[in-house]
Amino acid sequence: MSESTLTFPESDARKLEPHLPPKPSSTTAVSSGPQNADQPRLPFVTLTYATSLDSALALAPGTRTALSGPQSKAMTHYLRSRHAAICVGVGTALADDPGLNCRIAPRSDDNGQQQAPQQPRPIIIDPHQRWAFTSESKVLQLARAGRGLAPYILIAAAGTEPPAERRQLLEELGGKYISLGDSSSFVMEWRDILRAVRAEGLDSIMVEGGGQVISSLLGAPNAKMIDSVIITIAPTWLGAGSVFVSPARRLDGARNPVSAGRLVDTTWVPLGEDVVLCGKIAKTRS
Repeated sequence: MSESTLTFPESDARKLEPHLPPKPSSTTAVSSGPQNADQPRLPFVTLTYATSLDSALALAPGTRTALSGPQSKAMTHYLRSRHAAICVGVGTALADDPGLNCRIAPRSDDNGQQQAPQQPRPIIIDPHQRWAFTSESKVLQLARAGRGLAPYILIAAAGTEPPAERRQLLEELGGKYISLGDSSSFVMEWRDILRAVRAEGLDSIMVEGGGQVISSLLGAPNAKMIDSVIITIAPTWLGAGSVFVSPARRLDGARNPVSAGRLVDTTWVPLGEDVVLCGKIAKTRS
């Protein structure tokens, strides 16, 4: 499998730095909110995705839709190099057969040595084991070739046991199944997901999609676990019937509808025909 490498200008990377997790050499603590014995440390969480002008991700469920231009696509791979894990839902795994690796070209360190980018660990949220991956699935091909990592697949603890041959294929490449609490909905509890990720030694995670996963993470009370939001906005409308990002509406104390959320500390970065919006979730009154 041949994949071209991508480059992302250092000048643009510097603009993103305030919105990224600390580099591995940093002594800055990585966290989401205050930490104590009752709340174990969570990974740094970056929510990132590409959207149209009408906040759509795809033309229809299960339809792969290209939105990012070449510059913002390179940015996405740079972001992957800065995170220990990358997370998508099973719907994305089924629709896109994604590689979930980093294709940023090696960079020179302070000593002039070429350093390959860090590969993120793919995390697939698949409570009901819908993803019937094979040895030909792209993410596993890349892991076998040493150009990516095998995924950790989060499944419901009360579900059926994964097929032995699928478990063996996954574990031979360094991946595994991780069982979490029982779930009757499309996604598990985000705090359980993030705790499981941190328990694997992964101190930062980049959540990329799809629509249900993004909307769930943006909804209350999950949004407070997000440390950074990085959204690529493409200059196009996808139209009615598309897959939209839309967190659940909130209600105030008088049961009146209010804004679902807002970004603060924002930075806008033009990249080709796209524009990238970076920010943090504004704190809301309980």
